[in-house]
Amino acid sequence: MDLHELLSIPYLLEAEAVETEPGRWLVRLTYPELPGCSAEGAVVEEALRDLERRRIETILGLVEAGTTPPIPRQPLASADPLWTARDLGLSARVAALLGGATEQAGDGAPSKGEAHALTRRQ
Repeated sequence: MDLHELLSIPYLLEAEAVETEPGRWLVRLTYPELPGCSAEGAVVEEALRDLERRRIETILGLVEAGTTPPIPRQPLASADPLWTARDLGLSARVAALLGGATEQAGDGAPSKGEAHALTRRQ
């Protein structure tokens, strides 16, 4: 499986609300199928963004170490992992591992359409 496919695998997401003190709550999110991949925060959207960043970083770290990440199910055909990485500020690292120069889109990362074309060519 190539990196595009590995980054397109849908992992199970577990979420729970945790009362840290009376009246104060945190949301705790985890991808239990990926080692050490969890996040928490007061705002679910921020915790989910942190979790997605950790998912990508975990997969990249495993690939860079020569280890295959867990593959509990087939990749999503409609996923665009380079676009997601761009949104999270990780596009340069992902593009480098995908093996290529990318067309510039203002901020040094490809647009969603360019990213989709790039990842489909790999």
